[in-house]
Amino acid sequence: MATSNPLYTNPKLCKHLADYKLRHGLSGYKFLQNCLKTTPSGITSVYKSDTKIPRCSFCKGYQGRFFMCLICSSISCSSHTLLHAQSENSHDIAVDIERSELYCSLCSDQVYDPDFDKVVVSKVMLDMPNNAHIVDDGIRRSSKRRKLNSLMELDLKKSKQLVLMRDRREKSCYPLGLRGLNNLGSTCFMNSVLQALLHAPPFRNYFLSDRHDRDTCRKRSLDRLCLACNIDVIISALYSGDRTPYSPAQFLYSWWQHSANLASYEQQDAHEFFIALLDGIHESEGNGRTPNKDNGDCQCIAHRVFSGRLRSDVTCMTCGFTSTTYDPCVDISLDMDTSMSSTDVPNKSVRPNENAGKCTLSACLDLFTRPEKLGSDQKLYCQNCEEKRDSFKQMSIKRLPLVLSLHIKRFEHSPVRKLSRKIDWHLQFPFSLDMTSYLSSSILRKRDARIRTLCDLSSLKKPVVQM
Repeated sequence: MATSNPLYTNPKLCKHLADYKLRHGLSGYKFLQNCLKTTPSGITSVYKSDTKIPRCSFCKGYQGRFFMCLICSSISCSSHTLLHAQSENSHDIAVDIERSELYCSLCSDQVYDPDFDKVVVSKVMLDMPNNAHIVDDGIRRSSKRRKLNSLMELDLKKSKQLVLMRDRREKSCYPLGLRGLNNLGSTCFMNSVLQALLHAPPFRNYFLSDRHDRDTCRKRSLDRLCLACNIDVIISALYSGDRTPYSPAQFLYSWWQHSANLASYEQQDAHEFFIALLDGIHESEGNGRTPNKDNGDCQCIAHRVFSGRLRSDVTCMTCGFTSTTYDPCVDISLDMDTSMSSTDVPNKSVRPNENAGKCTLSACLDLFTRPEKLGSDQKLYCQNCEEKRDSFKQMSIKRLPLVLSLHIKRFEHSPVRKLSRKIDWHLQFPFSLDMTSYLSSSILRKRDARIRTLCDLSSLKKPVVQM
């Protein structure tokens, strides 16, 4: 039985990054810290006061991803970062302007350096909202508040003290907040969702800035625990600096109280747990002004972070009349573009064969927004024709949430053969995802352009009458 080593080892640096640090040390990191800016949503980006819109020094473009060289501070787009590194000697390392992450132009990949991570984390802590309020109330706060207070009292001139780790475990290369969760008996579904949820910047910053104060929460009682208070406890533990695994037993008991139908030590569905958790937070954070979570305007932290709006268009294939509805959502369920074979055995996993293409997240989103013809048994009433007609349906995203949650359906059902199979396809997803083409505005423009093209073609086919 292998034992875990409490001391973590630093990951091997990229060769070009190691050469850069050997020549320049941390001077470039410290200079860049003054250019870092943290938005209210928790995203840290690079801000240059001399220009509002970054432009590539080669093509003068202003769209796409941009990288700033750590040597000369010149800006290049993703298509010309390699050209800059080849034209300038040893100008290999740059920083992603939008995400504040190191990028090696020669490796064409993101690279990680614990020293750079400490610089970014210290800037984030200093820019955290309500830091003055946290300092003033730090005397009566929990360990999370006391640790944050010690960080907030430091200014930029003392940023070096901010990143010093006193505990031996805190000298590791891993960023603040990275801590494992113990399995409490078939609770891996819960731990995986919690790790993703508690590191979502807007959600995390809400609790770190004491927006939900468990010391004064009035919704705690002897017979029912406050789910938001237990979330606050977990975030306090994760960001306390301790690296030993944490056991969320109190949270599990609190969740069982809010979701009695799921209260067992059996394995549960991660997606069902995610929805039940957001509902529980909504109930805990509700203040009476927006009791209905389906109205799309709830101001609780769960819906402020994860709530978006979907648009559904049903178009009559006879007259072209379109009926539009809008529905709030906290996640989007996506199908994988696979087909069931008639020779498959029930309850057998579906695996891609050698000729099958790899499934990508973009393909799932394309399938979600693709027009779908409704079957003959799904004819809808057309208000224009005043009778049931064949129609097609198209989904799109009207409003994106601050944090987009995508649920990939891993089971495929056949109503004809009454079979259910797990889909074991590998899903590929990009480092950054552009959602522009899946928004309602983009889909409507494409639809209007297609209709105009069809109308033009139909006018050209009209017979010419000779007089």
